[in-house]
Amino acid sequence: MTKQQHTLSVLVENEFGVLARVAGLFSGRGFNIESLCVASNPLDPTMSRITLVTTGDDLVLEQITKQLNKIVHVVKVTDFKDVATVDRELALIKVSADERARAEVMNVVDIFRAKIVDVGSKSYIIEVTGNEEKLSAMIDLLRPIGILEVARTGRVTMARGNQRPAEHGARQAKEKVA
Repeated sequence: MTKQQHTLSVLVENEFGVLARVAGLFSGRGFNIESLCVASNPLDPTMSRITLVTTGDDLVLEQITKQLNKIVHVVKVTDFKDVATVDRELALIKVSADERARAEVMNVVDIFRAKIVDVGSKSYIIEVTGNEEKLSAMIDLLRPIGILEVARTGRVTMARGNQRPAEHGARQAKEKVA
């Protein structure tokens, strides 16, 4: 079996220490979390959604989902494998922007439909959203100009249209909107 990236959504009760238990599960078993994004659910503030990306074969994914479902405050684990999704990340990129580089930076910003959100005397901060490939491509184009700092969120994911991703261990009694 080949290793591949897996995006999982973990619906959890919004309780102290749940994220630490989820992260501890991964580190304790030698699994890596490549991307992590957590937020409370605005439709139900008692719940939070953890979106994480990990790498492994199908056996590793099965082991991860079984272990996640053993955590008391985990309500549902959703696997986005074999489902068309919309994935997005956000990046803030601070670039060196002296007088000679400003036009070049603005051209790159326009090409990627990004925004300049802060202007300093010698730098710009750019906000860009998109999939991982778009953000990486923009960073690659800005690197020769002079990147000073990058802050990137983790991936957030939803299934397209009416598709239903695989759900593992859903607890019917605690089922909430994710």
